[in-house]
Amino acid sequence: MTPEEFRRQGKAVVDWIADYYEKVESFPVMAQVKPGAIRASLSKSAPRQGEPFESMMRDVEKLILPGITHWQSPNFFGFFPSNTSFPSIMGEMLSAGLGVQGMLWATSPACTELETHVLDWLVQMLDLPRKFLSTSAGGGVIQDTASNSSLCAVLAARERATRYASNERGCDGKLVAYTSAQAHSSIEKGVKIAGIGRENLRLIDVDGNFAMKPEALDAQLQRDIAAGRTPFFVCTTLGTTSSNAMDPVRAIARICGERNVWLHVDAAMSGTAALCPEFRSIHDGLELSDSYCFNPHKWMFTNFDCDCFYVADRNGLIRTMSVLPEYLRNKATESGAVVDYRDWHVQLGRRFRALKLWFVIRYYGVEGLQHHIRRHVELAQEFASWVRADKDFELAAPAPLNLVCFRHRGGDEINQHIMDRVNQSGAMYLTHTRLRDKLVLRMSIGQTNTELRHVERAWKCIREAAAASA
Repeated sequence: MTPEEFRRQGKAVVDWIADYYEKVESFPVMAQVKPGAIRASLSKSAPRQGEPFESMMRDVEKLILPGITHWQSPNFFGFFPSNTSFPSIMGEMLSAGLGVQGMLWATSPACTELETHVLDWLVQMLDLPRKFLSTSAGGGVIQDTASNSSLCAVLAARERATRYASNERGCDGKLVAYTSAQAHSSIEKGVKIAGIGRENLRLIDVDGNFAMKPEALDAQLQRDIAAGRTPFFVCTTLGTTSSNAMDPVRAIARICGERNVWLHVDAAMSGTAALCPEFRSIHDGLELSDSYCFNPHKWMFTNFDCDCFYVADRNGLIRTMSVLPEYLRNKATESGAVVDYRDWHVQLGRRFRALKLWFVIRYYGVEGLQHHIRRHVELAQEFASWVRADKDFELAAPAPLNLVCFRHRGGDEINQHIMDRVNQSGAMYLTHTRLRDKLVLRMSIGQTNTELRHVERAWKCIREAAAASA
C-alpha cells in the first residue's frame, strides 16, 4: 500500500469510525448472533491474491459488525465501563503509525519519557502519595491490565520476602498471600503464575458492605505465622468487580506494616473517581501501601489497554523483573541516567500507550474529566434512588460511585428473566453477580456518551421486563 493509497483509505476508515459513533445507539447492544455464526460466514481459506481495501471494509459491515457487542453504546451498562474517546482513538492511531517498540529508553526516548511524565501528572491529578512520583524512590509504569500489575506486585513481594532467593531457587511453599473473598480473580491467577500456589492464597471474609474485615485478616495472619508460614502479600480492592466495595486500606495497611507484608491496592475502575476531590476518601491510607494500580481504560476515556501501576520502591521491582542479555546492552542503560521500562513488567516489548493517555488528558483537561466522572456518579445515584422508591426492587449493596447492584424482590428466577429479556431485546446490556448467594443485577454507568435519557430508558426496560416475567 502506497502512502497515497494509505492516505485515501485512512480517511475512509476515519469516516467509518465517525459514522459508527453517530449511529452506535441504533445497534442492538448485545450481539444477536449464535455461536459459530461469524466463522461460518468467513472464507474457508486465506486469499491467494490480495484483495481491494474496499472489499475488506464491506465485509466489516456485513460480517463483523453483526458480531460486535457495542461496548461504546450509551446503552451499555454491563460489567464495567470500557470507554474511549476520539482523542484516545487518534492517539492510538499515531502510536500504530509510529510503530514504536519502547522496550528500552534507547529504542525511543520519547516513548519512555512521555510515559514517566504523564504518570507523574496522574499522581498530581489523583492526589496520590508523593512516593509514587518518578522523582522519589518509586514511580509508575503503564501496564496492559490490572491483572499484570497485580502479578508484578506479587512477584516483587515474593522476592522481598525471600530476599530475592526465590528468583534463583524457586519458592519453598511457605509463602502465603491474602485478599478479600470479593477480590478480582486476577489475584488468584497471579498467585498461581508466581508459583505460590492456590492453596497458599487466603480469601478473607467481608463485612455487610462486602469489604474485607481487617480483624479477619489479622486473625488469619496470626494463624499462618503460628503454623510456621510466611505472610508476604495482601491485596486490597477499591471498588470490587461484583459490588464496588471499598476495602478499608488504612486499617489493613497498619496490619501489614506490623509484619512487613507487601500491600497492593487494586483500584482498577474506581481509582479514576479520585480525579474529583470529593471522592478521594477512597484512597485513605494509600500512603502506607507498597503498590497501586488503576485503569484509565475503564473510566477515563482512554481505549483499552492502559493500566497505571505505581510502586513505592522501584528498585525492588526492577531487581525482581530484570534480566539483561548482551543484545540489550547499551550506553544509555549502563549510564544509569535513564528508565528502561522493560524491567518493570513481565514482557520485553511495549507499545507507545502513553501517547493516547497524553491526548486524553490534554484534550479534556482535568476539569473536563472531572465533569464527566461527576455526571456518571450523579446518574448512578439517580438510578439507585429509583430502585429504592420501587416496592418491587431493592438495592443489594451500597452504591458509593457509579455501580448500582439491585434485584427484584421476587427471587433469582425473575432476576435472571429480567436480565435475559433486556439483553435479548438489544435495547441495553446488563450483567449479574451473586451476593449473599443471591443473583444480583449490576447497573454500571460510565460510557462516554451515556446521558440521563439512556438511564431512564434502561429503568423503563427493566421494569417492563419485570412485569412480563412476573
